[in-house]
Amino acid sequence: MSEEILLSNLSNGVLTLTLNRPKANAFNSELIKALRNAIRQAGKDEATRVVLLAASGGIFSAGQDVKEFGGDGHLSFRNHLQKTYNPLILTMRKLEKPILCAVNGAVAGAALGIVLACDLRIASEAASFYVGFGGIGLAPDSAVSLMLPKIIGLGRAAEASYFNSPISAQQALDWGLANRLAAADELGDAAKAWATELAKGPVKAMGLAKRDFNKAHLSNLEEQLDYEAHIQEIAGQGPDHKEGLAAFLEKREADYIGQ
Repeated sequence: MSEEILLSNLSNGVLTLTLNRPKANAFNSELIKALRNAIRQAGKDEATRVVLLAASGGIFSAGQDVKEFGGDGHLSFRNHLQKTYNPLILTMRKLEKPILCAVNGAVAGAALGIVLACDLRIASEAASFYVGFGGIGLAPDSAVSLMLPKIIGLGRAAEASYFNSPISAQQALDWGLANRLAAADELGDAAKAWATELAKGPVKAMGLAKRDFNKAHLSNLEEQLDYEAHIQEIAGQGPDHKEGLAAFLEKREADYIGQ
């Protein structure tokens, strides 16, 4: 893995993976691959009992780095998702060890899907959660369409998606999106302490419980990821996405035509 974009540290059975990519920890193909490989390796490593996913800086992740796509309009969203985020989300859910996520600031888009794929979440009181896709004329992917409504309810998920409105840390706690909150300057220590406590438990049984939860509540995960990719292919070819992306890059308000 590239230590420049994903830092790794194993201590007391806890493998801490820290997003460390410049400019808001936005995901590109390299970071997605590095994170997936690290999680796959964690499944094989007996010394790793718990994975703690964290991020450097003041933002957890802005989501996909849209600059990776360029502006030629030839990107296949379906192919991109099937090669990147979909395998990552599936790898996270298939890991029969707990994944705890420490959300230190804003998280949006595909990165929200990664946060939702974790088993437990502790957030800074300064954290905020954005669906994000609608801000550039896209629909949710990375399992956000499946997991977010399951956790906070369909109406709340729809409002957050359609208006691209933030979910505050307190709302996240109240709605079950975050299990715990911590002061911003205490998040790192609180997350490590919680993960270390978790690592002392019956991790094998936890992994089996995770398998149970997947069967009971996420049995259609792979199917939904594929359907999201299909829908995103449609959204990504529309003029509203082109306008939304241009407005985002030019830092202006978008002028959507509803197409």
